[in-house]
Amino acid sequence: MRGAALSASGVCVVSVLSETKPGPRVLAVSNQKGGVGKTTTAINLGTALAAIGEKVLIVDMDPQGNASTGLGVSRETRRVTIYDVVTDGRAVAEAAVETAVPGLHIIPSDPDMSGVEIELSQADRRSFRLRDALLAHGRTGQTQYDYVLIDCPPSLNLLTLNAMAAADAVLVPLQCEFFALEGLTQLMKTIEMVRQSLNPRLEIQGLVLTMYDKRNALSGQVANDVRAHFGDKVYDAVIPRNVRVSEAPSFGKPALIYDLKCAGSQAYLKLAREVVKRERSRRLAAA
Repeated sequence: MRGAALSASGVCVVSVLSETKPGPRVLAVSNQKGGVGKTTTAINLGTALAAIGEKVLIVDMDPQGNASTGLGVSRETRRVTIYDVVTDGRAVAEAAVETAVPGLHIIPSDPDMSGVEIELSQADRRSFRLRDALLAHGRTGQTQYDYVLIDCPPSLNLLTLNAMAAADAVLVPLQCEFFALEGLTQLMKTIEMVRQSLNPRLEIQGLVLTMYDKRNALSGQVANDVRAHFGDKVYDAVIPRNVRVSEAPSFGKPALIYDLKCAGSQAYLKLAREVVKRERSRRLAAA
């Protein structure tokens, strides 16, 4: 039964376990503050990872469906969505659709997602619907992914909890503006709560500085403060304010397809290389 309305928007990455090879790294692209570039980061990091040879799945957990629109998946073609996966148990393979980027798939969203919290209020394993679906996919012979990126809502609701319960780690886009650290404090509390109640293995993958304006002294100050506090958890790649990155979604394209040479696209390619390098180091340390 399709539902009523709440609100949400954001990004996340998830890893699916497989018995034959290491499972994908599942990353939740998340920040409880809106307007920090979560969806933009999910789209363009996913595209950049695919461009360097990784198989990537983006899960659009935002009822607004901005990640789906930004990758050119029109509302008319969203026949099976993440709503069907978490409420009706439809398979990941049924919902995942190819994008124009080779190696990049997306499970689209639609406005029905806004009713999930009400519809699943009495359901079993209501916070683990996404994790269960991804694990089930990992046991099939369908397309296996290296990375799963979850575009999360900015609010703490059942959609965000599903994303974090499914994720190995959280990737945090952080806007280089005054109120950025306030939202970060809230997110740290949420991550700790999820660790204690739903997913003890959840960690912070890294923080991505977004919307950096080198002409603005405040951007530099925020960047310095974040690096002083979080050290090497902050990626070296910094995503600048960039008109071409802002324009790309209106054409249904990632920035890397819309204008590969622009500063924003190049920054996301650098970020993708860092993400892969960190993942290789993590796996070597765990071996």
